Amino acid sequence: MAFEPPQRLVRALAESAPDGDAWVEELPEATERAVAERELTVERVQVPGGRSSLVVLVRLADGTPAALKLAPPRYRPEAERAALAHWGGLGAVQLIESAATDGVPPMEGVLLLERLHPEVSVRSLPEAKAWLEAAGTLRRLWVAPPEGTVFETVAERTGRQAVAMRGASAPAEVAALVDAALAAREELLAAPPEVRLLHGTFRQSKVLAGDRAPWLAVGPDPVVGECAFDLARLVRDRVEDLIASPSGAATTRRRVKRLAESLDVDQERLRGWTLFRAVESGVRALRVGRPRDAELLLEFAGWL
Repeated sequence: MAFEPPQRLVRALAESAPDGDAWVEELPEATERAVAERELTVERVQVPGGRSSLVVLVRLADGTPAALKLAPPRYRPEAERAALAHWGGLGAVQLIESAATDGVPPMEGVLLLERLHPEVSVRSLPEAKAWLEAAGTLRRLWVAPPEGTVFETVAERTGRQAVAMRGASAPAEVAALVDAALAAREELLAAPPEVRLLHGTFRQSKVLAGDRAPWLAVGPDPVVGECAFDLARLVRDRVEDLIASPSGAATTRRRVKRLAESLDVDQERLRGWTLFRAVESGVRALRVGRPRDAELLLEFAGWL
């Protein structure tokens, strides 16, 4: 079978690929090797798929359905493996292959996972129910990180992002938002209230229907830090609908309040991290040539 990566993945990876990166070109061969080594039967490549990995729906030698995921090193797939192993299936997709098999470690960047229902996410639920299920799933992931953790901290990740934000050329109104976001980050990092293992990129589309549990999180980019950082990305879910609504600004502020209260997170800290993450995403969208996405994100940030 030819393992051609979906165009959505090719376009997304092209935005962030370093010079000379050949991961996409080598992906078909790497997928064939991963399938052969595990004696998997391929059903199909998941399309349109994600923006940072190839997912192939497969069956194990005994017929059990599974999902084979391949991701480039810059998206930290080994950190994802470590986080999924630590969660052990509680609130998140279960690793099928988490340790060495017959003394051979798993291929770097290749994860074999339980099969969920990729076509059914929490986002398909009525809005009130979707928020409830998403918040409940996220709460289960917030556990103490393992001893000797290999994960990035919130300070480290946002530090790299802050450098890129400072170096970006932007109009005056965007520069003012960048200054506000950077100031919020400095204040938030001065006194973090707790340290937990976080999903890192949590939103409604990252919660899929399963058989073992009704809803399970997928695709973490794990990081260690305070819970408000993790919840901040969820606040701007369905941002297109928020921007299109005449009451979008008021709805956003109510959303911050309700999510903070439902998950016992300080409201002002959630607002601050939501501002930082929205501005960072908006500036990055400008940098890679996605002006429409940048416009939505920065307008949203302005409401905070």
